[in-house]
Amino acid sequence: MKKERKNTLRDSVFEALKALIITGQIPPGGRVTENEIAERLKVSRTPVREAFNRLERDGLVIGRPRQGYVVAEFNLTMFREAFDIRELLDGRATELAAANATAADKAKLREMLAECERLAAIPDRSTREKFEELQVGIDLHRVIAEISGNEMLYGMLCGILDKCQQYVWTELLWLDEWKLTREEHAGIVDAICAGDVALAGERARAHVRGSRENILRLLQAKSDYQGFFAKAS
Repeated sequence: MKKERKNTLRDSVFEALKALIITGQIPPGGRVTENEIAERLKVSRTPVREAFNRLERDGLVIGRPRQGYVVAEFNLTMFREAFDIRELLDGRATELAAANATAADKAKLREMLAECERLAAIPDRSTREKFEELQVGIDLHRVIAEISGNEMLYGMLCGILDKCQQYVWTELLWLDEWKLTREEHAGIVDAICAGDVALAGERARAHVRGSRENILRLLQAKSDYQGFFAKAS
């Protein structure tokens, strides 16, 4: 199943547009058109149109006929469902990875941890550099799922990770959980490299549960805040 993935213009535009959404540069509820993004990214409309189609399938944007696209606004129900599914898939993928990882697979995971540490050590990091660390951390879970050898599980988890990425960015940025996330990722990789199936799976599930609880507190606080001012007005 493992194969090299070429970073085409299509992929670059998709990742750039997704980053604009996840980091809030295009906020939830914000409307945007293909022309605006094509001009912003200095590309033609074709890869932009394809990127919007992929993001719509992932549930990050909603197409409006003759009006462009609206960035999806995530609610508590959607959040809970996404993370409940992610805990199951991530845990199982990590168990399989611990059973199947080769020496090359383990080296790849170690390289990704080292890249996160490199990005973390940059003084006065920019939003772009923080997003790069987020992306490497998310990709770590994708690589673990790929190592699992279960292609259907890999595809399903990648789709869920796309939906969770905006929530994870919120957690890292507002709760400053960067160091804890790196430590938990290192613990997961250690268990995979040791071939400890049970420990790897439990660490992966605990990692997702912890993230879920952190983000839930933020979302609930935001909901309570909005509700308070709605009653006061």
